[in-house]
Amino acid sequence: MSVPVNVYVYDLSKGLAGQLSLQLTGKQIDGVWHTSVVVFGKEIFYGPGICETEPGRSHHGSPLRIIDVGETSLDEQTFQEYLNEIKEHYTADKYHLLDFNCNSFTNDCLGFLTGGSLPSYIKDLPSDFLSTPFGAALRPTIDAMFRGRVSTGVLTPPPDIGPATTTSPNPALASSLLQAVAAGATSGGSGTPSSSRNYLPTPAPTSPPTPDQSNTLTTPVFIATNPSHFHNVLRTHRAVVAFFTSATCGPCRMIEPVFEDLARNKSRANGVAFVKIDLSVGMSNAVGGEYGVRVTPTFILFLDGNKTHELNGVNAPELRTQVDLLLYQAFPPHPHTAISLPAVEAISLNAILSSQVPNLDTALAKVTAFIDAASSWSGSATKEDTKQIIAKNIIPYLKARGSSSPPNISFEPWKGATISLATNLSAGELFPVVDMWRIALLEPAVCGWSATKLGPESPIIVLLSRAEGAPRNYTLTLLRMMSNAFSNKVIARELLLSSRPSITAVLVAALLHEDATVRMAAASLAFNMAAHLQRLRVENVRRNAEGDDADENEDWDVEMTSALLEAIEREKTTEEIVHRLTASLALLLRLSPFLEQLTPLLEVLQARKILKEKLERGGCGEAGVVKKEVRKLIGEVAEKLCP
Repeated sequence: MSVPVNVYVYDLSKGLAGQLSLQLTGKQIDGVWHTSVVVFGKEIFYGPGICETEPGRSHHGSPLRIIDVGETSLDEQTFQEYLNEIKEHYTADKYHLLDFNCNSFTNDCLGFLTGGSLPSYIKDLPSDFLSTPFGAALRPTIDAMFRGRVSTGVLTPPPDIGPATTTSPNPALASSLLQAVAAGATSGGSGTPSSSRNYLPTPAPTSPPTPDQSNTLTTPVFIATNPSHFHNVLRTHRAVVAFFTSATCGPCRMIEPVFEDLARNKSRANGVAFVKIDLSVGMSNAVGGEYGVRVTPTFILFLDGNKTHELNGVNAPELRTQVDLLLYQAFPPHPHTAISLPAVEAISLNAILSSQVPNLDTALAKVTAFIDAASSWSGSATKEDTKQIIAKNIIPYLKARGSSSPPNISFEPWKGATISLATNLSAGELFPVVDMWRIALLEPAVCGWSATKLGPESPIIVLLSRAEGAPRNYTLTLLRMMSNAFSNKVIARELLLSSRPSITAVLVAALLHEDATVRMAAASLAFNMAAHLQRLRVENVRRNAEGDDADENEDWDVEMTSALLEAIEREKTTEEIVHRLTASLALLLRLSPFLEQLTPLLEVLQARKILKEKLERGGCGEAGVVKKEVRKLIGEVAEKLCP
């Protein structure tokens, strides 16, 4: 008789991750998921060992959602025997918030009961978090918290947790949220209902010895105890290194530190996985049998799910060599890493900012006059409310920029006022408001707030939506505002994700504008967008990691390459515009993941010829490009990045 199997899902952040993750990490993370498996009338989860409670009665409270994962034909006794087999594996001291947690346990149980696995949004959460700069910076802090718990039994944040969280716009909030989540994940459930009890307590010290796994707490090693879990790792990673071991294997303990060192230095989120399969635990022997493992230690390497090499015994140099060869096959280095590009590498990736402050009193007077002249008014903020917000909130804040004690105000009213202004004023009347936002986006506090407001009613998006058919003054000011916005990596990422087509439409048209000042502003925005992508690509090369697909867009790269080349070809008067456009093109091409598509495009568009013409008489000004460093950059891009 089949028995239903459910997964209970909880959010350890109690909703805070969904509200604050964009601000803290630059990536939307809807929850910090804790899961348990519910079967045979029991809720079973991993935290302080393997625990059991009545469904919905754990210290986590009521589940946020319940996932029906099918049915199992196994009986309760068989499942109990399985849990007894893996209890020494899932002990309190081995728990790690990122690498070996409740979701690892739930996934193993699902594989045993149904052959299924957890949804990817739960399984991939650690990888999603670690792919952010904030997550990568916080990794050592999280490791230290759990490493300290191994010896003390208490989850203890290290004293230097503050510096690790300074990559967040709100370090104090990041620190407190991290500690709350970690404590909730490992809580023994004091004050839990009396029906809750430890289901399979941590084994006593007299239990049979197992290989020392304390280092696993600080290395991204997957633990597979059944075929379903292992197959899922193979499906979700390009390269996999599987380590088959056993509890009584002395040589395994000798080679394990080498394996964990490789995992620590070579793992890549969703790209490279290091998996440990203890043949004495759970259904791991079925995994070994599938691949003909007869001795331990055995290492089997996989590429795209296919076995490529097997290594038996203790041979650390050969293991390192084979892992390096596997990674080279899976992720060959970018061709540009072998090319000397001194001029391109010398380009500063700092954003080009528009920081000149207008006469704020004049801007206030203009906007007030436009509001008073409006024949009708709609929106959540009335005329008087809007004028008050600008005069009493926005303008004083902007005037206090750079002071030792800037006013501590809420930016929320700015959003309502901006929406009302954009709804009731023409684009020609609206440009002073855009100019205020241009200056405001130079402030980290405004950027931090704006990063959490990038929906349809975001002031940046609202002002961008008025660009079509706008007069010169609005277009120019908007381009400068967007350039400043792209100086913030969180806002830049979210704008590319949510509004790339709209931004690109404004940018491409402005690159060919008849007014040189508009073209200069457009070239600055193009550079800041390309620099943002270049920073991500350089970091990926350094970490030997693939870029986040969300950051990359092949069609956009093709469109921007074409637009930049056309703008370079047409620019005959202003050398600095040519400089910024060429720098943008260089950053777009260097380390691009789309070289296969861009190379024939560059040939068809005669990119090398267009660039070299800028160096000749009449190419840009009467004598062509004059500045030595600009000539060197143009020549290098033409000769080394263009076919």
